[in-house]
Amino acid sequence: MAFPREQIAYSAVIDRPTLRLPKSARVVVWTIVNVEEWDIQGPMLRTVLPPPGGAQVIPDVPNFAWFEYGMRVGFWRLKSVLDKHKIKATLAINGSVCVSYPRIAEAAKNADWEFMGHGFIQKPVHLLEDQREAIRKSMEVIRKFTGKAPSGWLGPGLTETEQTLDLLAEAGFHYVADWVNDDQPYEIKTAHGPLVSLPYSVELNDIPMMILQHHEAEEFFRRAKDQFETLYAEGAKSARVMAIAVHPYISGVPHRIKYFEKTYAYLKKQKHVLFWTGEQILDWYRKDRKAEG
Repeated sequence: MAFPREQIAYSAVIDRPTLRLPKSARVVVWTIVNVEEWDIQGPMLRTVLPPPGGAQVIPDVPNFAWFEYGMRVGFWRLKSVLDKHKIKATLAINGSVCVSYPRIAEAAKNADWEFMGHGFIQKPVHLLEDQREAIRKSMEVIRKFTGKAPSGWLGPGLTETEQTLDLLAEAGFHYVADWVNDDQPYEIKTAHGPLVSLPYSVELNDIPMMILQHHEAEEFFRRAKDQFETLYAEGAKSARVMAIAVHPYISGVPHRIKYFEKTYAYLKKQKHVLFWTGEQILDWYRKDRKAEG
């Protein structure tokens, strides 16, 4: 099986047809809040505090509690900011969160946020015994909880195997966010029809920025502003998508939340900007490509 070049054709941004947004907009801001479930019976997926002597301990209480702070407190801070600025986010959700943390899933549903599949529980897809079943189960749990099947998928940790794209299309997903290689949507070929790749981000993403690169909290606002200015200038010729990806246990903590709020206060003051969910971006892109011919 050819992967990925035969599924994802190379395309230089300067060679493409012009993408136009409604209302003379230049940029779509796509907000993704990632909510996950970590299994306390296994090694923690990320750590903020190493155990004494560097030994791996299970249960890893401090690092599990670090993550769960986001579910108990941090999520609600993020949601408060987004509610204030009237932003409908995309919730990248492990299917198990609907069962383990239904209060969060219900709040997102009531706020009319989009639900995007993010695996059933937070684990790289390479470690799954049955990837097809995990994808199916993730979709069905979200469908049952919200009354609607999710359109989009974000792999846990952006992980994929050679089979993932075909399995997602087979299951009925319409877009995928793992391929952070563009500022515009594009089509991916699969054995079950095309998927659309939407421009997710590992640059405006609090895991690389804060946990791996160890930036100070203010970097979030500085980087968002700088990225927006570039995309806005380029968007005068052809539309751009600016994704902002956050996790409740990182951006929802007291010393970072004000920069998250500052970012949206700045963005909401700008003209010719749309704040869409992934599904809205997908619908626009498909209509634009159809009109193009």
